[in-house]
Amino acid sequence: MVRALLLAFALCLSLSGADAQTADQSPPETLQTVLQRHADEVANPGRRSVSVVIEDLVASGQPNVATFLERWQDKGVFQRSSDGLFFYAKRQGSEYALTDMSTGDSAGTAAADMITEIRPNGGVRRVIGAALVQFQLSDPDPARRVAALDAISRSPDADQIEPLRASIDGEQDPELKRRKERLAGHLRARFGETTEDRIDAISALSSDLDVATRSVLNLILTTTSEVAAKLPEGVNVARVLKVGSDIPEAEAYARLVAADLAPRPVSDDEIKAALTANIREGRVGGLPVGQLGSRESRENAYDALAAQGAVPARVTAEIRTAALSSNVFYDAYADRDPQVTDAARTALDEVEARVARYQMIDIGMDALSLASIYFLAAIGLAITFGVMGVINMAHGEFIMMGAYTGYVVQLFIPDYTISLLVALPLAFAVTFGAGVAMERLVIRHLYHRPLETLLATFGISIALQQLAKNIFGTQARPLTSPGWLDGAWVINDVVQIANIRIAIFVLALIFLGLILFVLKRTRLGLEVRSVTQNPGMAASMGINPDRINMLTFGLGSGIAGIAGVAIGLYAKVTSEMGADYIVQSFMTVVVGGVGNVWGTLAGASLIGGLQKGIEWFNPSNTLAAQTYMILFIILFIQFRPKGIVALKGRAAGD
Repeated sequence: MVRALLLAFALCLSLSGADAQTADQSPPETLQTVLQRHADEVANPGRRSVSVVIEDLVASGQPNVATFLERWQDKGVFQRSSDGLFFYAKRQGSEYALTDMSTGDSAGTAAADMITEIRPNGGVRRVIGAALVQFQLSDPDPARRVAALDAISRSPDADQIEPLRASIDGEQDPELKRRKERLAGHLRARFGETTEDRIDAISALSSDLDVATRSVLNLILTTTSEVAAKLPEGVNVARVLKVGSDIPEAEAYARLVAADLAPRPVSDDEIKAALTANIREGRVGGLPVGQLGSRESRENAYDALAAQGAVPARVTAEIRTAALSSNVFYDAYADRDPQVTDAARTALDEVEARVARYQMIDIGMDALSLASIYFLAAIGLAITFGVMGVINMAHGEFIMMGAYTGYVVQLFIPDYTISLLVALPLAFAVTFGAGVAMERLVIRHLYHRPLETLLATFGISIALQQLAKNIFGTQARPLTSPGWLDGAWVINDVVQIANIRIAIFVLALIFLGLILFVLKRTRLGLEVRSVTQNPGMAASMGINPDRINMLTFGLGSGIAGIAGVAIGLYAKVTSEMGADYIVQSFMTVVVGGVGNVWGTLAGASLIGGLQKGIEWFNPSNTLAAQTYMILFIILFIQFRPKGIVALKGRAAGD
């Protein structure tokens, strides 16, 4: 029906020239003229008769047909009883204000008893809605075109194929055009007129990865579970089920009962009820009532009653086995065309294989992103721990201080790009100074006393958290990223990564390069490496280990501050945010190798990949993923206690 509407709509353009040639021979046709030709059908529309009206309206080429259909569908059309003309109307007191359908001008008023509201039923409104889609697909308003595509997606139908195809060439929006083409392919795959057309559309879908495409292929491959004495002819069988492996025996027999292919089993309650109803002089089924205490005796009594025809026979194991073996259980495709279902199965297998490959790439990118975050959080700790042997439990609070520094900068510099450029070096300076102060006031008095150092830094951690709460409160504070970091890099419907995570990854690479440059190409780096490997020999060569320890601790703290700015751009900024990363930082350092940049990078990569891999198996429970990760690390350090990249020198001798 709607296909006929489309043809009429397409023909109206070619007929417009002929209409112009005959304009001087007859008065111009208006919307009212068309409606008057079908006055009875418009006033009392039926699901079958309304199509005639719609076809004529579409063929007329009137510009206000779509508006009329919308008002008609919404029960906004009225008929004046005096002359049978149709109007749009709005109640004003005891009267209705009328609007001319063709011009939109006022047509006066009419008393309430002089007009009748046209009320199409639900079936008619659905037919009108289907016809409206044809107009909406080419509507100048993009929002209406999107609404039409959404309507087709919700309720796809074979009659929508041609209207959708006809609207593709004139579509100016590239994104909407791609969506129309994809949706037309979905409709062809499900409702194409010929097998060849459907197979061609299905083959084209095999290159798509979106959920809608997979849903279409799955709909084509929808099956129903059936049972019969033998496989019927003309049925598109998906697979034959083997009782016991593909389908449990109990479920298989239940299907036989539902299909009236086997007797219904008699339950224990029914056996007891039957025995109770057939007690005669203290006996039932030839047995005294007193002997019916066991299940076996009750079944024997019931079988005796069944032999007498008093009750239905009980289903024995032999009867069940015979029924199961003499019938065939199978899944049948709802689509009866085997060629189509074979093509859909091949396409779906190909799509799912490609989706699986891209999911692995996506997990790998997520793991790389998480590893870069762990690397930024842990690299400062790796340097201080490796050089000084200090277990700094307040390292996470330096991350928190860096994040709050970025927040404060944004309060004074509203431009997020400039504020970020200012916040990064400022966070380094603030946390560098805090680290130096902490080393001078506390840490240097506790060298070679790891337990006291741990307790002291843990106390400092709690104090810094409370100080942050007193200054900034307990509510999370926003650290907004620049607009150019919004959105994500979308490779396809499976692989995508947020731009902010890409930026953090790039920042991690930059810091990796800077740290390697400082350690390998500068005097400070040479002194740090010498103190790390052999502090006694370094001191004998004129290097001050105490000064190097102070600068190293400040450097590690400053890097943690920069990591805080980066992490705060996508995570919440609170006084407890450092606690979320301190455990992962220590695990990264221990697994990678204490005091080694490359070891920290390796440890971050291992932990990030391991965590994302475990989350892929159990995506709903991240706590379980962290638990399994910790167990793995405990086992790992049993076999490689010095980490992936073992440190030489002092660490090797410890």
